[in-house]
Amino acid sequence: MSERIYIHDVVARDGLQIEPQWVPTEQKIELIDRLSATGLAKIECTSFVSPKAVPNMRDAEAVMTGIRRNPDVTYVALVPNARGAERALGARSDQLVLVVSVSETHNRANVRRSVAQSFGGFGEIFDVVRGTGVTVVGALATSFGCPFEGTIPEQQVLDAAARYVDLGVSGITLADTTGMANPRQVEALVGRVRSRWPDLELALHFHNTRGMGLANVLAGLRAGVVRYEGCLGGLGGCPFAPGATGNICTEDLVHMLQCMGYETGVDLDRLLETSRWLQEVVGHELPGQVVKAGKVTDLHASPVAVS
Repeated sequence: MSERIYIHDVVARDGLQIEPQWVPTEQKIELIDRLSATGLAKIECTSFVSPKAVPNMRDAEAVMTGIRRNPDVTYVALVPNARGAERALGARSDQLVLVVSVSETHNRANVRRSVAQSFGGFGEIFDVVRGTGVTVVGALATSFGCPFEGTIPEQQVLDAAARYVDLGVSGITLADTTGMANPRQVEALVGRVRSRWPDLELALHFHNTRGMGLANVLAGLRAGVVRYEGCLGGLGGCPFAPGATGNICTEDLVHMLQCMGYETGVDLDRLLETSRWLQEVVGHELPGQVVKAGKVTDLHASPVAVS
């Protein structure tokens, strides 16, 4: 029996939040509904942040309450504070995601708070969530490098992970926010995290800024990680990383895993169809490769006559 890998898609939040144009609420809902039918394990739908800070997420409640829910899918929302958590719970989010940068400089650029201040605020979020049955996952941005501080020491990542564990998260995501990770680094850091917290649900979030996104997934697989975040079409990126491109492309990730014999539970054809639809919605070409080249199993007629 092949090993099961769980795929999480973040396009509705991470992908759309920095698109220059407004994507109408109805199209966001349709995007999530289409993704819900593909077999993804988790979909990050929106973020309950200030509309002034992220204008493209100003319809968070309407999106989260308007989707058709598949009982096999976990619907996730990012929240920055207790007020955001209250809004997310009111909109029936299944799981909340918290984000802090391991890099002090990046965290201040991103949320205008120190790392310690961010963790202090997270305690208030857990006060809101307690007793509701809603789980909380903690994401560690810049786990593999920061464009301002360079390589992040492994111990610094472990210390931040420990603070999340102490708060009571159900899982942790190590995020290569600025696309600086390399496979050897990924395998080493994941090994230390899994050694310290063997029962903790661990996910990896990679960007393809320097072309190493899927190579880093292979390193994660070698280290035993079974949960990966991708972004349909390869959209997304970090506004504080010079030259940053998008997240690893969900359909390219699924295609690679299926070619290698892993079980993802994802209908790749439906995923590719949704990616083509999304390209029309955003009005520009998406970085994904498989949607352009086709699957390796797509055969073509010979260009010359064969006798």
